[in-house]
Amino acid sequence: MDLLTRPIKPLYFRYLAACFGSSLITSIYALVDCIVVGQYEGPDGAAALAVIMPLWSMFFSLGMLFGVGGAVLMSTARGAGDKERGDQYWTVAFFGGCGAAALLWAGLFLFRDELLTLFGASAELLPLARRYVDWVILAAPLFLVGQLLSTFLRNDGAPQKATLAVIAGGVCNICGDVFFVFTCDIGIAGAGLATALGQLVAFLVLCTHFISPKCTLRFRRVERPLAVLGRVTASGASSFLTDIAVGVLSTLFNNQIMRYFGSDALAVYGVIANVTILVQSCAYGVGNAAQPLLSTNYGGGKYDRVRRVLGLSIGTAFVLGAVWCAANELFPGGMVRLFMRPTQAVLDIAPDIIRVYALSYVLFPFNIFMPYYFQSVMAAPVALGLSVSRGLAVSGALIVLLPVCIAPEALWWAMPAAELVIAAVSWLFLRRSRRSLREAHLP
Repeated sequence: MDLLTRPIKPLYFRYLAACFGSSLITSIYALVDCIVVGQYEGPDGAAALAVIMPLWSMFFSLGMLFGVGGAVLMSTARGAGDKERGDQYWTVAFFGGCGAAALLWAGLFLFRDELLTLFGASAELLPLARRYVDWVILAAPLFLVGQLLSTFLRNDGAPQKATLAVIAGGVCNICGDVFFVFTCDIGIAGAGLATALGQLVAFLVLCTHFISPKCTLRFRRVERPLAVLGRVTASGASSFLTDIAVGVLSTLFNNQIMRYFGSDALAVYGVIANVTILVQSCAYGVGNAAQPLLSTNYGGGKYDRVRRVLGLSIGTAFVLGAVWCAANELFPGGMVRLFMRPTQAVLDIAPDIIRVYALSYVLFPFNIFMPYYFQSVMAAPVALGLSVSRGLAVSGALIVLLPVCIAPEALWWAMPAAELVIAAVSWLFLRRSRRSLREAHLP
């Protein structure tokens, strides 16, 4: 197999280019929306989109639960020479993802306003948020299933098709944002419509893989499908928690900001949240590039190749973290002006907030990558523990406690402190895992 025999470095960078582009362009949906809405609606528009941010985590985390969970197991089975078992994982993951999409769709239709209020929408921001979300809800299943398909396409040797899909969807979204928001003059609702149409285009491009002669994904009858579904969700749990944690933390941040600071600070956090999506997308690119290589070579017993992929991935993660941190430390005002038409009150408070929060970006990509690695080498409990600790336990506790125990301004230090703690724990587990790989490689 290609992934078991080709030289590691060019193979890794080939996958990184495709996956990095795919993951980064996926964030275009939120990024361009925030820019055009912030320029059209002002700080209230940016604040309304900050309220909506947890919704994206709901979509993509469920897609990753079934996509990454199934794809890791499929690649490991294929690496061990058992394609039929790999196809069973694909079958269960696909239909499980479709079922989750249907349930999510129904829940969004029934509890739209309640969810937006939970995410931090005030009475003033709720109408703006609702106008955007009404269009996005229509395309909700496409976001979830599209994320699942993208992951399986990368593991089926078609990373370029996944990248093409998000490029096509991103271009449609950008053009639609400009046309609907400004030309048609329908503001934030136009951004929601453009996002829904962009995802429809991306989904249709992904589906063309199944009529390609290069497609090796096959649906098969599965014995004991519930047991297989349990293995898929257990494998994907850490990726699910990593992504859903972003939504949980956004919800906590939104409510804490409105409690202590008000809508101007929430507008600044809207900028931070969109930059964080870009950093997170870069980190996902590293994880998605490494995962097929790690899983396949681990399943094939090629432990030295696993170690080399690991080293390249960690180096890439730290370079990305340093670049993003430096950009925000040097140009906080430029970030704000990019994403909205700011008032003077917003400009006065933004630099200090952004510079403190940006310190977290140094370790953020490394911490995002670590669960991918442990999933890929069949250490799902470690991956799950790191995801829960980072996303819910450590970060959530600091967001709630720091303003109470120190001062309201300490809220902005919650994420830098959390990333430092999780990086230290991850490094301890990583040292043990690398030692095991070295010992396994010895004759």
